[in-house]
Amino acid sequence: MNDATLIGAIKYSRGPDVDPALDTLVARLRDLGISMVGCLQIQLPDPGSCCPISHLEDLATGEQTRITQPLGSGSTGCRLDPGALANAAEDLSRQLETRPDILILNRFGRGESEGRGFRPVIERAVELGIPVLIAVKDRYTPEWESFSSGLATYLPAEQNALLAWLLPLLPARSATSNSERLAR
Repeated sequence: MNDATLIGAIKYSRGPDVDPALDTLVARLRDLGISMVGCLQIQLPDPGSCCPISHLEDLATGEQTRITQPLGSGSTGCRLDPGALANAAEDLSRQLETRPDILILNRFGRGESEGRGFRPVIERAVELGIPVLIAVKDRYTPEWESFSSGLATYLPAEQNALLAWLLPLLPARSATSNSERLAR
């Protein structure tokens, strides 16, 4: 298997724009019995702020972890909680050792562009031969391309295209049965 095909990246301009595509894909993969680890972002309204509260939902456990800090109404700084993100990355690193079929990450964002966040998780998944699907915000494309060193395939945020990329990467036992299920 070629590492270039192991990483699928969805470029997007605004965070919520890519979330429905990832939600739909995760639901479909669950229906197909494909094992996955990763995180999806959930935005909840914050009545005391103009910005929503962000949580990460762990795809393996369903647990939600808040990743934004309440900085107060006058704050203009980044609300991302680097400690919460680091804990989520540690959890995912451990989960990779179970050898899931795919790692799905909702964002390559500021933390990853600065060398933190989920970067070690992505590296470990590729070392283990686990396909990685990640959303990459346009503003972080230069950092993503530097990090991925041309080893990523850009994909549209469309379920059929994402499945067409993923299914051939799955172990033979899963790919055959899943392809048959898709045909039904």
